[in-house]
Amino acid sequence: MVDPHRQASLPAPEFATQHGFTYRFDWAEAGLHALAPSVSVIIIVDVLRFTSAVCTAVESGATVFPYPWADDDAQRYADERGAFLAGRREDGPLSLSPTDLLSIERGARLVLPSPNGSALSFAAKNHGTGYVLAGCLRNASATAAAARQLAGDLGAIAVIAAGERWNSSTGPIRHAAEDLLGAGAVLAALDPAAAVSAPRCSPEAAAARAAFNAARPRLRETIADTASARELIGRGWSDDVDMSSALDVTQVVAVLDGDAFVRFT
Repeated sequence: MVDPHRQASLPAPEFATQHGFTYRFDWAEAGLHALAPSVSVIIIVDVLRFTSAVCTAVESGATVFPYPWADDDAQRYADERGAFLAGRREDGPLSLSPTDLLSIERGARLVLPSPNGSALSFAAKNHGTGYVLAGCLRNASATAAAARQLAGDLGAIAVIAAGERWNSSTGPIRHAAEDLLGAGAVLAALDPAAAVSAPRCSPEAAAARAAFNAARPRLRETIADTASARELIGRGWSDDVDMSSALDVTQVVAVLDGDAFVRFT
């Protein structure tokens, strides 16, 4: 039997890399592992709520450090970087709430843990290949434009949907519809004409783009009906769903610079 930890470190098979396509799409850590080594730019999408929170925090002039939710050493990590450690929204204004982070103090330094988008962003920096952007609906077109600039004429771009976890921070991945739509929004901006020749989307990326285009006329209503949004609305956080569902309301792009997301200029 192959050790699962060793298997996770092995190169992905060639058929899984979506080789030959400029714009690629996959899910969660396995997708990141498959696509990251052969692309110039990685865009992490976690609409509810990590990358939406990063977007609003960076809009406000903050620096955001991703960190895996399940790690017990997060406070030490924050202290070493002179940063605040975000907690639960019900305990204060520094949390995964994109609504609250839109008014965070300029210059603030924040460690923002989550088991999905944040953990993926933390893992992406360790691949050591290319650039990492935090994409969401709020900045989908701006993120696509920045990614194309960073990738250059020949570089490929991978959009990775974070998904959610079943039952706990370490449970299996649930393919969350809002992340499919957020990834599709970025891919629609990258390839608006559905090109049939290079640069073009892989079939996986084209499917995400098509899902977004189908949902776009009723995007806010569609997002609100997803399982993730229903959970947040049930906790009284419909404002976060509204904030995260807004399409192309900012030109601010968040890029991972070392350990932290900062404004791309």
